[in-house]
Amino acid sequence: MSYKAELKNISVDLVDRNPENPRIFFRQEEMDQLYVSIKNKGLLQPIAVYRDNDRYVILDGERRYKTFLKLNYSTIPAIIQDKPDVLENLLLMFNIHSTREQWDIFTIAMKTERVLYLLKDKLNSEPTENQLSLETGLTRGVIRRCKMIIALPDRFKEMLKLELEKPKKEQLFSEDFFLEMENSLKTVKNNFPSTLYNIDFVRDVLIKKYLSKVINNVVDFRKLTKIATASKNLNFPAQKIEKSLISLFQDNGISIDQVYRETVETLYEDKIITNNANNFLLKLEKLSIEDLKDEALRESLFKIKLQIENLINR
Repeated sequence: MSYKAELKNISVDLVDRNPENPRIFFRQEEMDQLYVSIKNKGLLQPIAVYRDNDRYVILDGERRYKTFLKLNYSTIPAIIQDKPDVLENLLLMFNIHSTREQWDIFTIAMKTERVLYLLKDKLNSEPTENQLSLETGLTRGVIRRCKMIIALPDRFKEMLKLELEKPKKEQLFSEDFFLEMENSLKTVKNNFPSTLYNIDFVRDVLIKKYLSKVINNVVDFRKLTKIATASKNLNFPAQKIEKSLISLFQDNGISIDQVYRETVETLYEDKIITNNANNFLLKLEKLSIEDLKDEALRESLFKIKLQIENLINR
């Protein structure tokens, strides 16, 4: 589709919000900051709209439009484009924001689901991640994160939506919590499916543990991933892992960090040391006679030699 665009001031009374706008959160703190900016410095970026008969529909700039209404301004600078079809309307908004301010992942996910549906209808097949990335301007990593949010049961989406409506400093958890949790639970399901016979119960338990600070940080879920893969990566007894996971997924005071420390932490640390030692050996093998003329290097190698001898002779 080719676009003819013009820039001019239009009446705010003729502007309508876009029902397909992915943005669903208009946090008061952010709106107040925008109000002060526009009031003091004016509008630095025109809104983008398309013609719809004798009115205009917003493609980009609903917050700026809302601020103009609050300031009782009668006109607003706008870049006017031809009316797109439903899919083009959504894709335009995605691409505009992918080059500037990024929406919340939850916001993107909720409209990505609709884009997937419309693209499937257009292509007569399920769009690939690459096709979706090209159409929306989203990276494949963002698309994968969106699909995790889309796959959540509605109850958890609503829970997340209620949190994201709050000012960021008041939010108890964000999309990152659910993304980290879901990624780790996916790994658990692939390796120990019997421990997730009621996955929603497990989600509720992990949310409760996070809110009560039993789980201190969202990145603790990465330790859960390590626990779930330890039988394959470290030959750790699968029965012990399964027993630990069952205990962790109960409503108690057991944390991910506690299970990690009591089971596989030492083995993973040993693996890191072994990998580093092997990498060091490979680099030693590549040293030339010319390299060894460097006094600082020779001194470091001598210290390492002494340390290794001390460790061996313990």
